[in-house]
Parts: sequence; structure tokens; C-alpha cells
Amino acid sequence: MEISVVTGKGQIVVPAKIRRKFGIKKGTKIAFVEQNDKLIIQPFDKNYFENLAGILGTDGDMLKGLMEDKKKERQVR
Repeated sequence: MEISVVTGKGQIVVPAKIRRKFGIKKGTKIAFVEQNDKLIIQPFDKNYFENLAGILGTDGDMLKGLMEDKKKERQVR
């Protein structure tokens, strides 16, 4: 297990071991996914969508699921 501390600006440092394992480099986009009361942090690349297939409950319609999530986020703000 690796541990990081959140800064006053809400930033975290991804440990070097984890960055190397997942190919995270400067400029890599990171996705934060909530799933069953857990936070999943994952590089936002082509594998991102493959790994999330089916968890949104949209019967395989990933775009529909993403749009529904964005709509919910806007309502919260």
C-alpha cells in the first residue's frame, strides 16, 4: 500500500512506484471514479473505458452513462 497526503490546494502526489507501474507521466490525465463507496484513481486513457464497461448500469451505453454522470454533477453544483 502506498500513502500520500492531500495539500491545502487539494493536490496529491502519486508515488513514483505507482507512476511507473501505470505509465503516469507529466501531462497524463487522471480519472477519479466513485464506485460502491470507494474512490478509484486511474489514468484516463483507452484502457479507462474498457475497465469501466458495465459499472454505470447503462447496459453497455458508456456515452449515455457519462452524460448522466455529468448531468448529476451539474445539479450538485
